[in-house]
Amino acid sequence: MTWTAPEVEPVDEPLLGAERPMLEAWLDRHRATFLANCSGLSGEQLATASVPPSNLSLLGLVRHLSDVERMWFRVRLAGQDVKTRYSAPGAWNDGFEDLDPARAEAEYAELLAEMAESRAVVASRDLDDTFVHEREGEISVRWLLIHLIEEYAQHNGHADLIRERIDGRTNS
Repeated sequence: MTWTAPEVEPVDEPLLGAERPMLEAWLDRHRATFLANCSGLSGEQLATASVPPSNLSLLGLVRHLSDVERMWFRVRLAGQDVKTRYSAPGAWNDGFEDLDPARAEAEYAELLAEMAESRAVVASRDLDDTFVHEREGEISVRWLLIHLIEEYAQHNGHADLIRERIDGRTNS
């Protein structure tokens, strides 16, 4: 049997309330939106570069976002000594090369694991806690959450177009 990315329930963000739950819910909403764009697709479909000559694909975005989660939350915020899996720091397009549809299930699972790790890391920090970025200097956890919301929102736009090109489905 061929693996397909699982269906994902949408996440509703709070319309009222405290800042932290709102930021965390918006990030989770964007994470779920991205995963919904992958749902029901096989590894072959996820690896499809749907707008040649661009190599942008959903599987490439899975790998990219896995590295983004890992780098921002585990390496920069938590100071863990882990390396990105798919790209060298600063070479964010590496994750779009050498895709193997047979690895799609494992790479999708790695993204889910990185999301869980990110949630655990940020749960132990206050929004005003800071860390030092090698180029930008001191950054707050608040900024980090907003940045990741922005990162996912940008890639969700890409993912919507890629998904529509693959099978006509849209998540609007």
